Amino acid sequence: MAERESKEMEAARERVADAYAWMRIEENTKRLAELDEQISAPDFWNDAARAQDISRKASALRETIEGYESARLLLEDARAAAELAAEDEAFLDEKERLLAALSEMLDRFEVESWFSGEMDGNDAILSINPGQGGLEAQDWTEMLYRMYTRYAEQKGWKVKPLDVVAGEGIGLDRAVIQIEGRNAYGMLRSEHGVHRLVRISPTDDKKRRQTTFAGVEVLPVMSDDIEVDLNPADVRVDVYRSSGPGGQCVNTTDSAVRLTHIPTGIVVTCQNEKSQLQNKEAAFKVLRAKLYEIERRKRDEDLAALRGERMENSFGSQIRNYVLYPYQLVKDLRSNIETGNVDAVLDGDIETFVVGYHRWRVSQ
Repeated sequence: MAERESKEMEAARERVADAYAWMRIEENTKRLAELDEQISAPDFWNDAARAQDISRKASALRETIEGYESARLLLEDARAAAELAAEDEAFLDEKERLLAALSEMLDRFEVESWFSGEMDGNDAILSINPGQGGLEAQDWTEMLYRMYTRYAEQKGWKVKPLDVVAGEGIGLDRAVIQIEGRNAYGMLRSEHGVHRLVRISPTDDKKRRQTTFAGVEVLPVMSDDIEVDLNPADVRVDVYRSSGPGGQCVNTTDSAVRLTHIPTGIVVTCQNEKSQLQNKEAAFKVLRAKLYEIERRKRDEDLAALRGERMENSFGSQIRNYVLYPYQLVKDLRSNIETGNVDAVLDGDIETFVVGYHRWRVSQ
């Protein structure tokens, strides 16, 4: 018994020691000190956008460092309980509880450590557009919109509708939302691609099986210090009357905004903010993210060509199936994660798929 318990504690100590490295505690501590020095400068808030970005980064680093310290203290408590349990078995349950809590905490930190990319910690812009299937695809778009909104709520993230437009008859013609939260973009990258639904058609009198598609695009919200090749002279701005819910001004003023980036042909619309100015700012935020993504993909493709690699365009490829009939199954075609509890998934319970995708990704 004593030997087994000793090995348990040894394994826990090794995990905490490993976490110090993969959580980059030494590096993050130095970086936090640099940011705190900038924050303490008298002119720090002269540039509000930059100040908010630096404060957000400092807060994330502080949370990481404090999280590691919590794990270290939990290990010390478990070690003390183990020593007491050697003399009094009444402390065995306490030791096991502390070790289980430590393991769960380290698992969560390990997942967060995967999101170390330049944009992973940013908020996300998530767009859902109907694919093949007509009215069915519009209904599927609304189902996905609800699924991601519910998931964000479960994560404690904030959801901000930017361009949510009702379809004719049923569903949504499109949905663009901004999701604000820790590692929102990094985590939601798992959802980028085509989602396929198989079910009995709710609009078919003969109740035939229908296959429907919707495309999901996930982009990072760009901080102001990231340079993007966007010349305002290349953008045509049109205003029009909003068509969806969004406040008293909707349907009474030309508050909705449509941006057309002439060199690329990219069109961005936003109508869910309260004023034309707010819609214009939000639309430019989405346009900057789309142009940055084009530049990033071009760099990746050029690098792959130099390496002789074959690149695949992930957007437009089917990533997940949702089958409601003749059986019930949701399966991710990349990670092979699957579940028969379709109702829970459509109600926002997709953490297993999100984490499963990233675990698959880091193992490649």
